[in-house]
Amino acid sequence: MNLHEYQAKEILRRHGVPIPDGDIATTPDAAEALAVRYGVPVMVKAQVHVGGRGKAGGVKYCATPQAAREKATAILGMDIKGLTVQKVLVTVAEDIGTEAYVGIIVDRATKKPVFMVSAAGGIDIEEVAASTPEKIKYHPVDPRYGLRTFEAMEMGFFLYEDVKQARAAAKIMQQLYAAFIESGCSLAEINPLVVTPTGRVVAVDGKMVIDDNELERLPAIEALRDESSEEASEVEARKANLTFIKLDGNVGCVVNGAGLAMATMDLVKYYGGDPANFLDIGGSSNPEKVVNALRIITADKNVKAILFNIFGGITRTDDVANGIVTATKANPLTVPLVIRLTGTNEELAMQILTENGFSASSDMDEAVQRAVALATGAAT
Repeated sequence: MNLHEYQAKEILRRHGVPIPDGDIATTPDAAEALAVRYGVPVMVKAQVHVGGRGKAGGVKYCATPQAAREKATAILGMDIKGLTVQKVLVTVAEDIGTEAYVGIIVDRATKKPVFMVSAAGGIDIEEVAASTPEKIKYHPVDPRYGLRTFEAMEMGFFLYEDVKQARAAAKIMQQLYAAFIESGCSLAEINPLVVTPTGRVVAVDGKMVIDDNELERLPAIEALRDESSEEASEVEARKANLTFIKLDGNVGCVVNGAGLAMATMDLVKYYGGDPANFLDIGGSSNPEKVVNALRIITADKNVKAILFNIFGGITRTDDVANGIVTATKANPLTVPLVIRLTGTNEELAMQILTENGFSASSDMDEAVQRAVALATGAAT
């Protein structure tokens, strides 16, 4: 689950991280009023769950309250990568001397949180990692002990030669780590961490991604979810207990099991297609899941063919077949459907499909190639 910048900043502020004053506005009038309240130049920043807000025109410097009103008018309602801006963060604009990057991710290889810090912070940190990796320091944290002071200081001195600035950065890193752990994050970052011309070290941006598996124990964090900033299909899938991620391809995939779903997407790419989604219906033998899956996928206008790839273990293939029949009777498909079923009750599933005018295969490669051909117009 993604948090908005203003939500991440509020969590960081509660943990002691120095954050410029700021608040949310949903109208130009409110943005102007906030600029008047702060009495200094402000930044007006679009709040959407995508990167590249600045490059899209969603982050603006405003020297006066009137400018804040004008920029908020332009940003509110803006479309940024398919998401409509419904609120902006109006925050005090800090003078920036230098920019650094500080972030934490969960490294599944080492099974530890790993810090990434770089003095080359700013919006192009991904380019820094790709072209000059020596400018980034990686530091795994032993979760038994947390981030100890000497470890934080080592990273602080990697960023700054000045002792006071290194100490300030080290303290911020310990506060960031505390927020990361307590909020159930899979990622938390400050980009940029700035040093002002007067020598203050301040976090002027913040990002947090919450591990969905943590939400059950963190109801206060789950309450921060903003469904209006998420893909409508992903919201619907979550409510239907489906694991779904929308992609940009043309082959809709309905698969049971995360591993098979990933393998199916790889095979679609291998045969020249592009998956339109990751969708795992899980191990449940519930035809309603199939009905919901088809409804979500067919709402995507980019989908030119749908591929069912079901390996029946716990999942009964006859239940999947019944789900396909039920869903297509209620909402007839306008794109071709390719079905691969094998495993539990396979013969019965094939019989159900045949009786209802569907054909199915037990060969995965054959089914994927067929789906790709139909999606790309190569089928004869």
